Amino acid sequence: MGLNRPLTLSEKIVYGHLDDPAHQEIERGKTYLRLRPDRVAMQDATAQMAMLQFISSGLPKVAVPSTIHCDHLIEAQLGGEKDLRRAKDINQEVYNFLASAGAKYGVGFWRPGSGIIHQIILENYAYPGVLLIGTDSHTPNGGGLGGICIGVGGADAVDVMAGIPWELKCPKVIGVKLTGSLSGWTSPKDVILKVAGILTVKGGTGAIVEYHGPGVDSISCTGMATICNMGAEIGATTSVFPYNHRMKKYLSKTGRADIANLADEFKDHLVPDPGCHYDQLIEINLSELKPHINGPFTPDLAHPVAEVGSVAEKEGWPLDIRVGLIGSCTNSSYEDMGRSAAVAKQALAHGLKCKSQFTITPGSEQIRATIERDGYAQILRDVGGIVLANACGPCIGQWDRKDIKKGEKNTIVTSYNRNFTGRNDANPETHAFVTSPEIVTALAIAGTLKFNPDTDFLTGKDGKKFKLEAPDADELPRAEFDPGQDTYQHPPKDSSGQRVDVSPTSQRLQLLEPFDKWDGKDLEDLQILIKVKGKCTTDHISAAGPWLKFRGHLDNISNNLLIGAINIENGKANSVRNAVTQEFGPVPDTARYYKAHGIRWVVIGDENYGEGSSREHAALEPRHLGGRAIITKSFARIHETNLKKQGLLPLTFADPADYNKIHPVDKLTIQGLKDFAPGKPLKCIIKHPNGTQETILLNHTFNETQIEWFRAGSALNRMKELQQK
Repeated sequence: MGLNRPLTLSEKIVYGHLDDPAHQEIERGKTYLRLRPDRVAMQDATAQMAMLQFISSGLPKVAVPSTIHCDHLIEAQLGGEKDLRRAKDINQEVYNFLASAGAKYGVGFWRPGSGIIHQIILENYAYPGVLLIGTDSHTPNGGGLGGICIGVGGADAVDVMAGIPWELKCPKVIGVKLTGSLSGWTSPKDVILKVAGILTVKGGTGAIVEYHGPGVDSISCTGMATICNMGAEIGATTSVFPYNHRMKKYLSKTGRADIANLADEFKDHLVPDPGCHYDQLIEINLSELKPHINGPFTPDLAHPVAEVGSVAEKEGWPLDIRVGLIGSCTNSSYEDMGRSAAVAKQALAHGLKCKSQFTITPGSEQIRATIERDGYAQILRDVGGIVLANACGPCIGQWDRKDIKKGEKNTIVTSYNRNFTGRNDANPETHAFVTSPEIVTALAIAGTLKFNPDTDFLTGKDGKKFKLEAPDADELPRAEFDPGQDTYQHPPKDSSGQRVDVSPTSQRLQLLEPFDKWDGKDLEDLQILIKVKGKCTTDHISAAGPWLKFRGHLDNISNNLLIGAINIENGKANSVRNAVTQEFGPVPDTARYYKAHGIRWVVIGDENYGEGSSREHAALEPRHLGGRAIITKSFARIHETNLKKQGLLPLTFADPADYNKIHPVDKLTIQGLKDFAPGKPLKCIIKHPNGTQETILLNHTFNETQIEWFRAGSALNRMKELQQK
């Protein structure tokens, strides 16, 4: 390899995990790296499909340490204990499948109630210098402990668990230099809210964001994790912080002083080299950074808290806050809960409670038990809060919301990471804003977006005006963490007698059938299923919420294919023209009609298609229902890879303006697949109904390995071919 130059921290960690460093070509943004990650983590909604794919690979055991985390299938309804009991009952079949598959194939199993995957990883598995992949887009949370932790689809996880080198396009590196120090109401969350405003939802695509500079030391370890976690919202491959004393403190407090001592010994390798080169450099002075709140409907619409009220008035957004929600994988640390409790305590001292409804989601069983012991949970209840289960809950749409009707315009504020249309409660009229937990708490007490806790006054029960003081709280508990209940199942040494059953009549689980191989021909006369207008996230392609229960059953979950995407032809969601009958109907029904009649189809998309979650169902569903290609102006990284893994063609317009040449009634022929090669564009013939044609060029990012996936029908099919050889 021999780069002979100063390296960024992310380069040290990534290149340190190369499969064959001596022969690896390295060019940022160009070459594909073959890597050997240290471990795999999967949340329960994506682990079902990952484990089904691993089972069909025929391998006896996973090749690297791997874990499953039950956090996505618990719906917020009545409160922690009741909701957990209900989830265990409703999801028993899925939990049994994951527990038994984990036991059989050597995967650790964190039971429901243990907490959110990313908090568990930070508490137990992340460490400075690790390369970890996780089947969830917020896996970069582990960058708060100096690791390179990357969100992927389930098929990528299967590769790593099978002992196959994992491929990643060599990332560019964006440097964020932090100077000054955090103080007052400004929190770590404000750093990433500001960066999201600068870079937008696609500005980090294909890059690792690397924070450095003297300002880093003013941020706690869990605060750094918050910043890395929400880096997913700018499309970044991952984000990372350099090793420092705040990480050492956290490692020691979570029972890993031996790892901290090792990190101290090698600390020069766990920071960027002086003089290293960043592809882009952003500077933020933390002393000048103001509290931010981003939204609605997109996480990169940034506003200072001081200005959001007047912007909302001008835009016609509801000022009245119906619900404030704190927690999530982004902001549920001990420090987050402490700062929120410090705000709540002041309100209680003046006889006030929250004007808005208020919910609290602890990040893990350890956090829940510790904030109960230290009184934070009770303070948050006293101010009007309800403590939910240690799970994702409303952040991913697992929320049985009763206070509004669907279609009712309203505002909520959260300390979550995403605020796409309908994400939290399936109501497209909910205006969701993301901010820090302490700002959520202050706004929930005030009940309005037109409140700036830094300058505005509240009126106490006694009629006297008072101002909230900026919260102060310990970053870690003074006593040791209370681990709470033991929720971990270690895989047995001997799993030979372990059975994994999937009932053929199950509505929740379905064994996978291999996808068909490429027939060796160009793709002729593809029907356009839908031409998507505007933002199309993985939530639009494969909705979560009530659909999460079908994540292990490909045919059932395919009934949500693209139901949230807006059809350019009529401006409606889930309404497309059937080219044969000329009738408008739901997208999944139309796709099933085409499949039943042997009609292959294509989707036309806009910018950053597939941003958001890592869910590979957004790629499996179109493949299952007869899709062959997705043609867009640009793709989000994880979704583009997921499409390739399932044997689909993610293609981009060589000229983005060509998006306007294609109409939903046209047919497309994609030529050049017999000579399919890296870097070589494909031709697309647009056939208009009036008999005229025009030709455009389509680009792709396939390398040789990925072309083999396409020819075999999927990456899994290709893996089996290689095993047979």
